[in-house]
Amino acid sequence: MDSPDLTEEARKVFSGPITFLKSAPTLEYLPDMAVNEVAFAGRSNVGKSSLLNALTNRNNLARTSNTPGRTQELNFFEVGEPLRFRLVDMPGYGYAKAPKDVVRKWKFLVNDYLRGRAALKRALVLIDSRHGIKEVDTDMLDMLDGAAVSYRIILTKADKIKASELAAVTEQTALAIRKRPAAHPDIIATSSEKGMGLPELRTAVLEAVTIG
Repeated sequence: MDSPDLTEEARKVFSGPITFLKSAPTLEYLPDMAVNEVAFAGRSNVGKSSLLNALTNRNNLARTSNTPGRTQELNFFEVGEPLRFRLVDMPGYGYAKAPKDVVRKWKFLVNDYLRGRAALKRALVLIDSRHGIKEVDTDMLDMLDGAAVSYRIILTKADKIKASELAAVTEQTALAIRKRPAAHPDIIATSSEKGMGLPELRTAVLEAVTIG
């Protein structure tokens, strides 16, 4: 259960300074592990950039693109002054037309980051609420389970379906992750357009980097 104090603190933190730090195309470009990190993962066109922008009250912190698979780097953003934690925008996955070498490079980069990053406290896996968990999402969840990285499912575009459909996909998703060892049981439904679920998501991020 989210505490009102933590929710208010999260609101203040995300209203404060948030800046782009760097992009890491390979592991040697990763920043130091001075603070804890929360990573955002999701298949191409799941609405990850839009959600990051809405979450941070910015219009263009994360670059949105109509070209799926555009981001092939780990993008780091620093939150707070003094620095509190970092957000990590991971490359989108599951784009069918991506060249095989790009897919292979993505797998190596993401897997190595997940397995070797002690500062990474949680991954947030974005799932399109209109489609639920797809096979490419399952591959990502398997990777997170294998790396023993705690993760939480975030449903996106929740305003695009009826409330009854959202309830059904939430229940189906909860059932699908129930036996996964690294999955957080609670799911957050969001809409970057309507602002739905954003206070809960901000609180979840702050909770992950402070409480674990």
